[in-house]
Amino acid sequence: MASWLACREATRGASIEALTVIAFLYASLPAFGQMAPANPEGSGPNSSDSPVTIFNHPSTSRFWISGQMNFIGQGHGDFPAEYSGENSLRSTGEFKVSALMTLYTGFQVTRNLELLLDVESAGGHGISDALGLAGFTNLDVVRSPDLGWTPYLARGVLRYTIPLGGGEMEQDRGWLDPESEVPRQRIEILAGKFSLPDFFDVNDVGGDSHLQFMNWTVDQNGAWDYAANTRGYTDGFVVQYLAPRWAVRYGMALMPKTANGPFLDADITRARGENLEFELHPAPFRHYSTAVRLLSYINHADMGSYREAIDQFRAGLVSTPDIVDVRQQGRKKYGFGVNLEQDLPHDLRAFTRWGWNDGRNESFAYTEADRTGALGLDLKGTAWKRKLDKVGATFVMNGLSGDHREYLALGGLGFVLGDGRLNYAREQIFESYYTAHLWRGIFGAIDVQHITNPGYNRDRGPVLAPAIRLHVDY
Repeated sequence: MASWLACREATRGASIEALTVIAFLYASLPAFGQMAPANPEGSGPNSSDSPVTIFNHPSTSRFWISGQMNFIGQGHGDFPAEYSGENSLRSTGEFKVSALMTLYTGFQVTRNLELLLDVESAGGHGISDALGLAGFTNLDVVRSPDLGWTPYLARGVLRYTIPLGGGEMEQDRGWLDPESEVPRQRIEILAGKFSLPDFFDVNDVGGDSHLQFMNWTVDQNGAWDYAANTRGYTDGFVVQYLAPRWAVRYGMALMPKTANGPFLDADITRARGENLEFELHPAPFRHYSTAVRLLSYINHADMGSYREAIDQFRAGLVSTPDIVDVRQQGRKKYGFGVNLEQDLPHDLRAFTRWGWNDGRNESFAYTEADRTGALGLDLKGTAWKRKLDKVGATFVMNGLSGDHREYLALGGLGFVLGDGRLNYAREQIFESYYTAHLWRGIFGAIDVQHITNPGYNRDRGPVLAPAIRLHVDY
């Protein structure tokens, strides 16, 4: 009964916010022209017999406005657990509803200067308040559910483009790239508030939690502890060189003041996240595109050392190891990632990710994974005459460094994990979804995730977490 009441309240709050966004978009409708399919057949690079958004987005306007709403209901039944701790996935059945709504706007100030402003509202809850799993099952859920429904500025970005020749090329127009044509070779300088995964570790097969997979460590590299506040955003800059066959980008961003904290440390001399990525588009298969992305990062922050926390406990100075007690400004955490995607015959696509970080200092901003590997596929519904439908399946395995697992085994808490004890085994997650196009920009989906060794603990689980999802794209 309590779960049902919580679900009802979450849905009621989501409905209020949804009506606010719909009213705003409806008021803006004259700027779009009449209600019509986006990119109707023959009108642009996204041409299709079926629409994919509710409102038309003209290709020549200096303004961009669109919106998305994403509602997810997810739960799990009772599962075996020999013990539970403060940060465990709850072993009794639960059902939670989350909602994420975003209003995307853009304005072309000059030919080479763009302004992007996005307002967002995130509310509801994930199962167990997003605790107990490194590969949490719903990317829309923030790691601090008490932040509430209040709208906030998600992105405020200035982008300046320096053309380098080669003529112009068409690109799919969207909320992050509102221009329909861009120079083939160019330098882009972006500064402001954004999320690092907007630009780094992008993957067209495993990267969209609204229409594809939902798991944290599938849609993003779990071992990439990227700079972000609790909601996943940061302040900083990105400089990238883009060409048709390759790209390179560097980004520096502010780290949170505390692990998973809402406030960012503005002193980049002591705290910052630095990211470097090479992107390649080779052509090993003539008719099927390939993308390879190689990522490295290093974070500087007020982090604690797992080994120092363990040593403090073994010396009898504390009753339980606590990473907070051994934090020190200027500590570093570094890691690497590999990201591949490959088009295959018959509308089939594949992707894989691999990630590693040193695992000596605490997980600070994303999730508690020091090693990760994912492999997945998706398939369009063309064969059964549902070309905008999609089915996908993936398997991801996450792991911890030796110091990190010992810290948790001794009863230490991270910001996501902490069962009080640990019988270590790699966390293994299988996820599958079917997304169905319902009408214009409305999609429904079913998703199921099977988790073995939740929180790296063979004494708990396995867990089956099914979900339903409604996505509206304006």
